[in-house]
Amino acid sequence: MIIFGNGFIGHRIQQSFGCDQSTTHGLTVERAMDEIGAAHANVVINAIASTGRSNCDECEDNKTATLEANVLVPVILAEACYRLGKKLVHISSGCIYKYDYNYDLPLSESRVPDFFDLFYSRTKVYAEYALRPYPNILTVRLRTPLDDRPHPRNLLTKLLGFSRVIDTPNSVTYLPDMLPALEHLIGIDAKGVYNLVCAGALYYPELLKTYELASGRKLEYVTIRPQYLGLTRTNILLSTDKLSATGFAVRDIRDVLPGCVAEYLRRSNA
Repeated sequence: MIIFGNGFIGHRIQQSFGCDQSTTHGLTVERAMDEIGAAHANVVINAIASTGRSNCDECEDNKTATLEANVLVPVILAEACYRLGKKLVHISSGCIYKYDYNYDLPLSESRVPDFFDLFYSRTKVYAEYALRPYPNILTVRLRTPLDDRPHPRNLLTKLLGFSRVIDTPNSVTYLPDMLPALEHLIGIDAKGVYNLVCAGALYYPELLKTYELASGRKLEYVTIRPQYLGLTRTNILLSTDKLSATGFAVRDIRDVLPGCVAEYLRRSNA
């Protein structure tokens, strides 16, 4: 197994799976094939993505780089894997749907993406469509990553730095659960698109209240509806039925929070 990408998600996958990690820059199909061959890898994971350094709004100012990372790279790796007869696992995003309470929630993987207001989201949709013709691809959609260790891209770390927090239900990917789910899907040679999120919905203040109880620290923030933030965002609930049907035990987000916060605090104080 080899992974392309060493960001927040890529690093966590590499740590968990202990797989080879690509060092290639200026990726081409030929270079990708060389690295995959040298690693003797039957499974290739693409965790390369442009999400903006602080948030996805930065992708609006770096459209070419975002397009290359989020669309061109997946196609290059898909073509390399196709020529070599290898499996590609593409890390995608659930931020591809409009926020609409009139939806039949939660949304299944079969619903057609319809959120194009952010360039980042558009590129993730483009990539999924571009990969559809290839026969041996697993695409997993993550949504608002939450981890049990401090990191600038961890939802909990972000929320602790905010003075205003939206009070709207959202799907969340808990990385300590996502990693075994991903390993499970690879193990059964799953193909197509899967949502890798916890069951249920998280209201962000719930996570902060769990942190307050565990830490004994009172946080200063106000809750707000997303439309009053003045930001273009999507808030959505994704279905876990397809993942559950494979035999993987999907936990509810509320069952995750106490252990997540306890381990986060332990690591913070270590």
